[in-house]
Formats: sequence, C-alpha cells, structure tokens
Amino acid sequence: MRLSTAHTFDAGIDNLQRRQLELAEQQMQMTSGKRVNRASDDPTAAARAERALALESRSVASQRAVEASRNAMQTGESALGDATELLQQARETLVAAGNGSYSDSERTSLVQALRGIRNQLFAVANRSDGSGGFVFGGQGSSAPPFVERPLPEGVAFVGTAGQTVVASGEALPVTLDGEAAWLQARTGNGVFETQATTQNGSAWIDAGSVGNPAAVTGDPYSLSFSVDAAGVTTYTVLRDGLPTALANEPYQSGTAIEIDGLSFKITGQPADGDRFDAVPSEASLNIFKMLDRAAAALETPGLNGGQATQAVTLGLRDIDASLGRLQSQRAQAGEALNRIDGVEDRLAAVKLGAKVERSSAEDLDMVEAISKFQQQQSGYEAALKSYSMVQRLSLFQYINP
Repeated sequence: MRLSTAHTFDAGIDNLQRRQLELAEQQMQMTSGKRVNRASDDPTAAARAERALALESRSVASQRAVEASRNAMQTGESALGDATELLQQARETLVAAGNGSYSDSERTSLVQALRGIRNQLFAVANRSDGSGGFVFGGQGSSAPPFVERPLPEGVAFVGTAGQTVVASGEALPVTLDGEAAWLQARTGNGVFETQATTQNGSAWIDAGSVGNPAAVTGDPYSLSFSVDAAGVTTYTVLRDGLPTALANEPYQSGTAIEIDGLSFKITGQPADGDRFDAVPSEASLNIFKMLDRAAAALETPGLNGGQATQAVTLGLRDIDASLGRLQSQRAQAGEALNRIDGVEDRLAAVKLGAKVERSSAEDLDMVEAISKFQQQQSGYEAALKSYSMVQRLSLFQYINP
C-alpha cells in the first residue's frame, strides 16, 4: 500500500492533537477535583450525582423548616414559662388577700397588683414570634390573637384554633394553640365545679373532690340552707332540680357532704337561703376572666370573713387549674423540641448519605489522576519528539549533492 508523506504528517498531527486533548481533559479533572464534569463524561454516574444532589437540596430545605419550628417552640416554651411565673405571683397575691384582718383598702391594693399581673399575662399571650406572626396565633393570625372586649365577655381569642405546621417531611409546629392554652383549662377540680350562688352568711365551700369515680353521674347539684327560728341549720341537696336522699339534713361546719361519688365541705355559718352548687366541669376556664372574677370578688366592699375566704378559695382553685393547663402546654412544646432534635439528626444523616453518594459518583481519585496525568504527559512528550524527528525527513535530503 502506498503511503504519501503528507498522509504520514497528517496522521502524526492527529495523534498529537488527540493526546493533547486527553491531557487537557485530565488537567481539567484535576483542577475541578471531579471525574464527571459533564453528563457526557459518564451518563450513569452523572444521573447518580444528580439524584444525590436533589436529595441533598431537599434535606437543606427541610433543615430550614426544622429551624423555623425550633425557634417558634423555644419562643413558645419561654412564653409559657413566663406565664407560669406570673400565675404563681397571682397565687401568692390571692393568698395574701385572704387575710381576714385586712381592711377594704389593704385588700384593694392587692387587687390592683392582681390586675397588673393579669395585664402582663395578656401581653405574654400576644407575644410576637419575631417573624411577623404570634406565638399563640393558632393556625395563623396577622393581628394579635387575643383582644379585650367589654365585660362580661372580656378577653377573647380571635385567631383560628389549632396549630400551623411546616411543610417538611414531618409535621412540625411553628405556632401554639392559644385558645387551648389560655381559654380551655377545665373548670373546678376537673370533674365538677363548686360555686357560691347565694352567700349572705359566713359559710364557704371548698373545691371538693371525687371519692368514687364510678358513682359520678355528671348531673348538676344544688345545696340550699334553712335556718329556723330556733337557729337550727339544715340543708337540702337537689340533683338536677329533683329531690335526693339528703333532705333537711342537720348541718355541721367542716363536715364532708357526700353524694353520688362527690365530696365537698362547707365551713362557717350559712344564712337562711344561702345556696351552693356543684356543676359538671367543662374545658372553658378563661385565665383572664378567672383573674377578673377573683379581683372583682375581692374588691367588693364590706366582705365578711367567709366571703373573702370563698373568693380566695375559688380563685386559688382556678389558678391551680390554669397552671396545670399551661404546664401541660409547656410539656407539649418541650416534646416538640425533642422531636425536632430527632428530625434534625435524621436530616443530617440523609444529607451526609447524599453527599457520600454524590462524591462516589463524580469525585476524582486524585492519586490515580496524577499518575494517569504523568503517564499521558510522558506519552505526549514522546510523540512530540518522534514527530519532530520524522517531519524533518524528506526525499530532497537524499538527492541533494
């Protein structure tokens, strides 16, 4: 086969250009640290790397949602802690107001302190979350979720009950349900609520207790007193307006009165016609109304010892119920923070796995790459030297004299 000089030269140049291109490609890989810089380098590895990158991006987005939830729950937990401390102060103020030796003016000063605490609680309930929303905004509120309305309504929740959750792999809250936290504690002792409906004497009723849960009927009870001309005091208990076995029973101060699993004590001397009720408990105890009610009762001029004790007793009972509710909500916020920690750990593991997968698919083995580069460089230099020697060969060198 006849090979021309021009063809030999062209083949040599093509070989040099191919080797130079391979050498440049190897240099680019070493500079970037990536084995796959374009999808054409390795389509399968490029697809693996793209899937890993998408998973890593989703993990980063979910991490931002987790951080938003963590900030909200930390703010909410702190707000609930502040509210708990304020209610403890309100409790101490109520205990002090129950001092039987206090005059109306002394009791009024304590009532003012109680109202100040109530106003602080209102500010806590409307606390901002720092990002344009409100900690207790429920399912979202552009305005403060609690508003002051004329009595008897008082403070009302104008947000939407429930919680807002972040859009991530797991439902994580970014708000707390203000209505549930502040307005839905159970009244009374959680089963029934004692009330002083008519109180002209010095008798007062305690919060009561449940002796036999199986016997509780869930009906309302009323206890009315009668004092005859001889000064003998008796009481009669009605169940939902109907007579019971307790009719015209002799009254003894401080002795437990038990009926259908309920037990409560009335202490002091009642007046004729005084009435006390025991009604089923409901999840409707409003912290603000409760404090307003206690303040109004203690501010009434001319309270006798029994009336002051009654106001304090019922106020302490309601504060304890409200404290229990806030502590329950605070525990839920703490549980959410624990769950957030777990989600964050799982996201970190997913993100690390995606990075490892992406690295495995596209990263360059630098030791191998350097060795290959040196090998290609040596081959290119050898080819260049060979071509430089061959391209000088010509027939004219043989025919020249």
